[in-house]
Amino acid sequence: MATPYHPPVKRSVEIAGHKTSISLEPVFWDLLKEVAVREGVPVNALVARIDAERLEATTPPGLASAIRVWLATAGAR
Repeated sequence: MATPYHPPVKRSVEIAGHKTSISLEPVFWDLLKEVAVREGVPVNALVARIDAERLEATTPPGLASAIRVWLATAGAR
């Protein structure tokens, strides 16, 4: 069995026409892809939705942190 512990992997995503890089551990990239497939949306669209939600917070976290928290809470539904 492969270990889930792996350093973050940097990937580019596009949010509202703007490219940005996000560093996430492979397990989170896999979960993000699974949720995107389940919801029938591209990963970029899912990341854009998470980004919009995080920006509504009183003290918004960084995007990578927001993705991890979203996957652990809303994405797990």
